Amino acid sequence: MCDTCGCSDPNQKVTFQKPGETHSHEHPHVHPHEHEYDHEHDHAHEHDHHAHEHKHSYLHEHTHEGHSHSHDHSHEHSDHEHDHAHPHGKEFVLAHNILDKNQSLAERNRGYFEAKNITALNLVSSPGSGKTTLLEKTISALKNDLNFYVIEGDQQTMNDADRINATGAPVIQINTGNGCHLDADMINKAVKQLNVADNAMLIIENVGNLVCPSLFDLGENARVVIISVTEGDDKPLKYPNMFSTSNICIINKTDLLPYVDFSVEKVKENALKINHHLQFFEVSARTGEGMDGWFEWLKKA
Repeated sequence: MCDTCGCSDPNQKVTFQKPGETHSHEHPHVHPHEHEYDHEHDHAHEHDHHAHEHKHSYLHEHTHEGHSHSHDHSHEHSDHEHDHAHPHGKEFVLAHNILDKNQSLAERNRGYFEAKNITALNLVSSPGSGKTTLLEKTISALKNDLNFYVIEGDQQTMNDADRINATGAPVIQINTGNGCHLDADMINKAVKQLNVADNAMLIIENVGNLVCPSLFDLGENARVVIISVTEGDDKPLKYPNMFSTSNICIINKTDLLPYVDFSVEKVKENALKINHHLQFFEVSARTGEGMDGWFEWLKKA
């Protein structure tokens, strides 16, 4: 899943910061993980990556010519890196426990949002699709109708949180370090620090990525995927998981249609092949074209 891109790096720090704060709140992001081997033994272990000594004990039982014997192999490490070398077997990294734990936390978030009558939306897209601009324009237009709170997700910088702060909406920035998605635990912590009010509209702007965020339920009421006309109308076919798990598809930057090779009808056709329940809005966040339909949907959400 994320093992090659840095999301599962247990040393990464996830930080939470509101605009104007002089320091950020850091949380180590640790995923428990399991390894399974095909030579008749398995083990699961959780690492506390603030400690740098590890001791593992493996018990192997072998049968030879009618008799059996056991070997107890133990080894200690004084440094952090360690390698499980097993010449007779393959190693399989199991990500199911990460997703199962996330799902449990997402359900907890969902119950909290329901109890507080908070409508939570998860905005997902590629980088540069116009999520933040869309959000700025939406808050500015509807701040007298809806009580907005915003969680911003990026690997680094406070840039997007500062932009949202300028609209007057309470906002907190989550910097994920090497991570390429938000997860339910991050949202749980951010909601507590943001102190989201009852009956509010909570907008979560996820890290720009159409892959990993599709796998992580945050407890949201709806997932909104945003695609810009500069990206290509085959995007739903290339990233089917994201479109299959979304409820709304916003096609942004329609003011650029005369200048790009992009078919609105084709992207809709491709998206509906993946998810025939998708609802579409064609908008230009920059000019305001088509935004009224999106605004009306938000008021009813």
